[in-house]
Amino acid sequence: MDLLHSWGVELAVHLQTRYSNYQDLFNVASKVADLHTTFFFFFPVWFHLRRDTGLRLIWVAVLGDWLNLVLKWVLFGERPYWWLHETRFYSAGPASALQQFPITCETGPGSPSGHAMGAAVGGVQSLNSPVPNKPLNFKSWGRVRLWMLMGLVELLVCMSRVYMAAHFPHQVIAGAITGESACGEIGNYFYTTFLLTAFAVGFYLLLKALGVDLLWTLEKAQRWCVKPEWVHLDTTPFASLLRNMGTLFGLGLGLHSPLYTETRKKASTSFKMGCITVSLLLLWLLDEWTFSSENLVTFYFLSFGKSAIALLIPTTLVPWALCWICKGRREDKKL
Repeated sequence: MDLLHSWGVELAVHLQTRYSNYQDLFNVASKVADLHTTFFFFFPVWFHLRRDTGLRLIWVAVLGDWLNLVLKWVLFGERPYWWLHETRFYSAGPASALQQFPITCETGPGSPSGHAMGAAVGGVQSLNSPVPNKPLNFKSWGRVRLWMLMGLVELLVCMSRVYMAAHFPHQVIAGAITGESACGEIGNYFYTTFLLTAFAVGFYLLLKALGVDLLWTLEKAQRWCVKPEWVHLDTTPFASLLRNMGTLFGLGLGLHSPLYTETRKKASTSFKMGCITVSLLLLWLLDEWTFSSENLVTFYFLSFGKSAIALLIPTTLVPWALCWICKGRREDKKL
């Protein structure tokens, strides 16, 4: 593995040297492929434009990230930015000069890449969503071009993760392959939330009972990240689990709310665009809400709650509020 890791570091250094002018592009690619962007941007848009596609996007994102969590606990993948400082592979000579960036210092194991998985899942789900009144035709040139575009986006995301020294090349390849095979759909929100959480927590406790330290990566991140403020607790696998479970819980709560039933028949284009605009604004404000990680119980509880609210806003709260405002205006006009 040291030889494979050394090749990955050499490729990362090559990308950082040869394509340094594209740093902003790689940074944007990594941020867009993050599940945070899916929950706070892509879902509100898709949910109001094409509801079924938006729901499938959340399902496969949560299930894919849950699978990524379990695989990370099993595979124990290193990350380039800390492996370079701890390996003895370069004992006979100097190690390569590898740059770090604000999004480099993730605290979980590196294999497989969650960003590569997320990009693959989102792309496959979007392209597999049938266009209304048109059959799904994979032979059409237009759809072939869309698949080619998705492939280029996936390649850009993979390159960005290697460029940022957050992953080795084999980890992003594994993430892309796993993401494409993880696309599926389940129907019961609350049952699935409980099942996935119970399995992950049980698996965590089992590994801990066997003497496996599942927080070994956090210490490495804190030691080898060039700036302490770049290390964030919300990138740990357990924080990711609670974020995803909160997302699924919030989605189920929103779709089963009486408020959602009252607004579901609203289908005008202006109403949908209003919901998208207001939802994105409120989610941007919600995203600005950060909290201290000094108390882990409080941090995890608030992370779960924030994720649940992020799904309640576009599914229920905003449509209901806009319906209430429109209803009030109509009554005023009648008076």
